[in-house]
Amino acid sequence: MSILDPQTLLAGMGPWALGGLSLMIFVESGLLFPFLPGDSLLVTAGLLHQSLGLSVAVIALCAFLAAAAGDQVGFFLGHRFGRRWFRPDARVLKTAHLEQAEAFFERHGGKALVLGRFVPVVRTFVPLAAGTSGYPYRKFIVWNLTGALLWAVGMTVLGSLLGGLPFVADHIDLLAVGLVVVSVLPIVVTALRRSRAARAGRTAAATTTRD
Repeated sequence: MSILDPQTLLAGMGPWALGGLSLMIFVESGLLFPFLPGDSLLVTAGLLHQSLGLSVAVIALCAFLAAAAGDQVGFFLGHRFGRRWFRPDARVLKTAHLEQAEAFFERHGGKALVLGRFVPVVRTFVPLAAGTSGYPYRKFIVWNLTGALLWAVGMTVLGSLLGGLPFVADHIDLLAVGLVVVSVLPIVVTALRRSRAARAGRTAAATTTRD
């Protein structure tokens, strides 16, 4: 089962679909693994809730609890360990990922915990950035619960509403692919920008050296 195909993933889990979805949301939110299809998984679960034998309310509730619990873990990891686990050349725990989240958190403050929910990769590392920066826990818990509620319930309900459209219902596979592309696009754009900036920096350094 490919994590890039939420429809096949959920169907393949069978009676464990709700537990599997909750686990993946928790891992993406709190265990510093940002490459799971959180958005597309929730929307697809909302689309397929009838065939999965689950109600929209149950999916949304479990996703909300998993997302909120995951961010709690991320916050405490940041508070306890900070930046010590991150390396510039790491495969997952890249320093660049944390720096991106820290910059996002610095711009938006506590609201970043809500806004970051809707941005792949950022939603994984913003709670860590909050913990690392010493953000007050009382404020964190309010923003964390708000963000988890809006994201989990919003994405699931959106999927259920889209499932009522005949075209969408008949082309769920295409929608799932589109959701994955949209989710991954910000990561690709950020990587391309960094690559372009790095090339420009090397070119400028080479020009300065020749001069």
